[in-house]
Amino acid sequence: MELGAFSVSLSVKDIQRSKEFYEKPGFKALGGDIEQKWLIMKNEGTVIGLFQGMFEKNMLTFNPGWNGNAENLKNFTDVRDLQKKLKEEGVDLIKEADDSTEGPAFITLEDPDGNPILIDQHR
Repeated sequence: MELGAFSVSLSVKDIQRSKEFYEKPGFKALGGDIEQKWLIMKNEGTVIGLFQGMFEKNMLTFNPGWNGNAENLKNFTDVRDLQKKLKEEGVDLIKEADDSTEGPAFITLEDPDGNPILIDQHR
């Protein structure tokens, strides 16, 4: 399965303070909107998302259709196809994408230890 670009999404208490902290070891803003309280930060091949007040726990995030610079990939596996394969493998999904739609959609699941995983397709 091709899951797309990977990042760790962090639930932060103070977006400005977190931005300043992650800039010190060399992360730079790649996208997002600090006024909306979310930023995507990158340092070489490492991508983290900073999200204030959007979810409770840190989570693993995959973005089908994007590379590590949030650039569109020509070929990718649609989130609905990933959903179908995961369900065939017996994986329980917390939130499912509507199979009758196309374009942006997401699914959520948890690993056996309760770590949240978001597969979030933006295109």
